[in-house]
Parts: sequence; C-alpha cells; structure tokens
Amino acid sequence: MGERNMAKREILSEEQVASYAAQGYLVLEKRIPDDIIAAIRSEITRFEEEARGMTESNDRLDLEDSHTPENPRVRRIKLPHTTSEVVKSLMYSDHVLAPVRDLIGPDLRLHTTKLNMKSAGYGAAIEWHQDFAFYPHTNDDVLAVAVIVDDMSSENGPLMVFPGSHRGPIHDHHVDGVFAGAMDLGACDFDIADAVELKGPAGSISIHHGRIVHGSASNRSSFDRRLLFYEIMAADAFPIAGGMTRFEGIEDYNSRMLCGRPTLEPRLENVPVRIPQPQPASNRSIYEIQSRLMQRAFATESWSNTGRRK
Repeated sequence: MGERNMAKREILSEEQVASYAAQGYLVLEKRIPDDIIAAIRSEITRFEEEARGMTESNDRLDLEDSHTPENPRVRRIKLPHTTSEVVKSLMYSDHVLAPVRDLIGPDLRLHTTKLNMKSAGYGAAIEWHQDFAFYPHTNDDVLAVAVIVDDMSSENGPLMVFPGSHRGPIHDHHVDGVFAGAMDLGACDFDIADAVELKGPAGSISIHHGRIVHGSASNRSSFDRRLLFYEIMAADAFPIAGGMTRFEGIEDYNSRMLCGRPTLEPRLENVPVRIPQPQPASNRSIYEIQSRLMQRAFATESWSNTGRRK
C-alpha cells in the first residue's frame, strides 16, 4: 500500500491512520447527521415503490431472487448518486470526503456508488471477495466508504473483514476458469474465527481498503441492514486493462473527480494484480457474478448471533 505525505489531517488522528494502514479498515461512529440518514431512508422507500410491478432487474434496481411484482424486494440500488440528490450531495460532503482525504490524499475520484439493501428477513449474502479483484489499478489507494443507514449489529448481517488481509495477495476469484467474484476461504488459508464485524449505530461509516477480504451473511433478523457505498480512489490510481472499471475516455474519467485535481500521470506501485477475465455471461451485479458458485460460504454455514461459525 502506497505511503502518502499528508500536510495536515482533517479529522482522523495519527492512531486512526496507522490503524487503517495496519488493519485495512476503520469505523467512525455517528459520522452522518440524523437528518441526512432520514432523507436517505425516504429515498429508499421511493426506490422500493419503483420496484412494484417490475418482473426483472434493470439498470437502476437489482431485485432479490424472491421478488415478485406484488411483493417488491430490492437487494441493490445501482448508482444512486445519479438518481438521488441526497446521495449525490452527501458524496461531495466533508462527512464522507474528509476522512478519505486523510487516508489517501487530497485528489479523489469516484469509482462507483451502490446501496445494498439487505432487508429484514431475506437480505441476500455477499460471498467473500476483494474489491481489487474486480477493478485492479496502478496503485492501491482505493477504498470503500459504507454509510450505515440502519443500526448494524451481529444479528442483521454486518460487513465482515479479515484484518490485515489488504497486505496480502489478490486471491483467485475464478470458478472453472471464469471470473466468479468470490474466493474459497479454506483454499486461501483463512479461518472465519479471525473475521471482524464492522458494526455501529445508524449514521456511522466504515471504511475498508480495496484489497481487504470481506463479505456478509444473509439478514435473517427482523431489522433492516442497509449500506450506502461510495467507492473512491486517489486520482493517480488508473484502471488496468481487463478490469471492470468503466472508462469511456479521459473527459468522462475526469468528470468523476470528487475533489482536488485530476492528472495524466498514473502512480505505478508494486501491488498484486489479478485480472477478472474471462467474464461470465451474466455480470450486471456481484450477485449475478457470484451465482455461479457451487460452494457458498454463507449459504452452507450455520452462523451464531456473533457472526461466528457454529
């Protein structure tokens, strides 16, 4: 992971920055004001109503397998910053960007946004993976900010990470030679007992490194667990050919600047890379990509209320 010189920290302590460098994640409690969280919840209700009558996923909404037109169930809202002023405004705010600047510098570019729903009682799991396996870049100043929309506890499927795994390799995410967007923990020598849950009250944020191994179980509780993700990289981290980053020319790429200045000089660092090719025929979301898995960690394991395997 690249070392950056920061003139002055905005909100993070040196201890927090050092912890992120060593462990690959942070949780900042109650970072987002309550009125913004309430507005995001209202937007979610609007999107759920949009799903009523739909028979299949589209470029805005990814539907649960158990969705019906009469009983709409949304598992992901795609690119919500393009359809919600609340989400877009928060994306450019210091609530989100200040801690990111403290970690990877003043020049920041948006990779993508998504709102993973994981509704009470049926929210879909996301299998163990590394974001960098989907979109390798020339350096690894790449991270995801997750805005916790609902109180997140062990019961409702919190995001889980393996501390320090961002300093290791990019593991194989293929099945039968085709990219499947998930890894076999056992084959990669991970013990589920070492995973850490990123929990917190609504309005908190978690930040995880693009190379850290992470996933989350299904939500079988009676409480929603919705996470709004802003995936961000340093402006001098450029996508590597064969990755899943959308790149339609430098004008388009520069339009995604969140703050600071763009550059035409990629920073090249000695980071591990594995190209996510060939792609599966159905790859509109991580859920579809992971549907090819024969062995599903969260579908086959029995989980205790601490998130540990029974």
